Amino acid sequence: MEHIKLNPKTIFKNIIADFPILKNNNLTYLDSAASAQKPYQVINCIKDIYSNSYANVHRGVYSLSQVATDQYEDSREVVKSFINAKKLSEIIFVRGATEAINLVAEIIGVASLNEGDEIILSRLEHHSNIVPWQIVCKKTGAIIKVAEADDNGNISLETIKELINKNTKIISITHISNAIGTVVPVKEICKEAKKQGIITLIDGCQAVPQMPVDVQDIGCDFYVFSGHKTYGPSGVGVLYGREELLSEAPPYQSGGDMIDKVSFAKTTYADLPSKYEAGTPNIVGVIGLGEALKWMNSIGMDQIYDHSQNLLDEGIKVLSGLEGLKIIGNPYNRGGVISFIYKDFHAHDVGTLLNTYNIAIRTGHHCAQPTMERYKLSTTARASIGIYNSIKDFEVLADGLLKVNKIFNKV
Repeated sequence: MEHIKLNPKTIFKNIIADFPILKNNNLTYLDSAASAQKPYQVINCIKDIYSNSYANVHRGVYSLSQVATDQYEDSREVVKSFINAKKLSEIIFVRGATEAINLVAEIIGVASLNEGDEIILSRLEHHSNIVPWQIVCKKTGAIIKVAEADDNGNISLETIKELINKNTKIISITHISNAIGTVVPVKEICKEAKKQGIITLIDGCQAVPQMPVDVQDIGCDFYVFSGHKTYGPSGVGVLYGREELLSEAPPYQSGGDMIDKVSFAKTTYADLPSKYEAGTPNIVGVIGLGEALKWMNSIGMDQIYDHSQNLLDEGIKVLSGLEGLKIIGNPYNRGGVISFIYKDFHAHDVGTLLNTYNIAIRTGHHCAQPTMERYKLSTTARASIGIYNSIKDFEVLADGLLKVNKIFNKV
């Protein structure tokens, strides 16, 4: 398949044309880390399913249900290939990464941890990869250990190794920080964990849209990501889990489709992946996610990664040229995110004023309050990129910040 050639110094008309919200509006959208915009391919796919081929899946013997089931299961094949899972049975569709982490916390954490067992998290985690483990600890008596980030925002393998001991049972860590963009050395961490029999979960929400992800190469036990950050629909996500672990673990939810045989005396459960997909799933969302991943593949994940890295470098140069702007973190490797503070202006005020110029950025603690605390901040402004962004977007952002500065100086 021929890939689209990308150049970070131009507006990618051939790509932007796929996004109606960007093509039809004078919008500078720099909040893809929160949620990516959707291309026509995904929008039209969703419309087509509801218009022409919608039915419940895995249940009907009639043609429409068979077509929907085939489309749904084709998406599982797309996901398997996209992240290079070993087996289809290792791909579980969920509502999003948050549900995926909660699922693992319940079936692995609550089901197997005991008092005094330890879970390693990092300082850079999203709340969704902190709170579920706190609940696990409350139920089991397990303990959370925190791998600290250095002043530049790095999490090192050595920092993780210093925390590992005979009580360490789980390491759950982000692949890329949503707050400052740090790319964590997850492959090295998983390799060390595997030596010592420690289960690993990787939060890949920010990584999957930005770079090639190979779960077999990473060597993790679980990997999670959300559809809405990968140019797909919201309300759908993926849990990858090693078949051996998922097969041995108890169910997470119960209901239709996850059963084999039910009687009032006893119920037996379906094989993977149905065991963890109770009830009618987000049928159209799953199919739309598959379409989004196919669209990303048509561009090429290596090219998307190169575009991301080039654009981050250019964006940092542009923003660093503004007097009084401080970029938070200077990690060895950065992915997708530039978090900053501008003079002594409150981030919410900056974001609100930028909105008047049709510039969309994220402000706040980014559901990462422990990260903010590490750098003695309560909020930052965050510019995050997608495949549709170019250097022009950062130039518009910089110009908008200068206008914000003038407004504050007049007050």
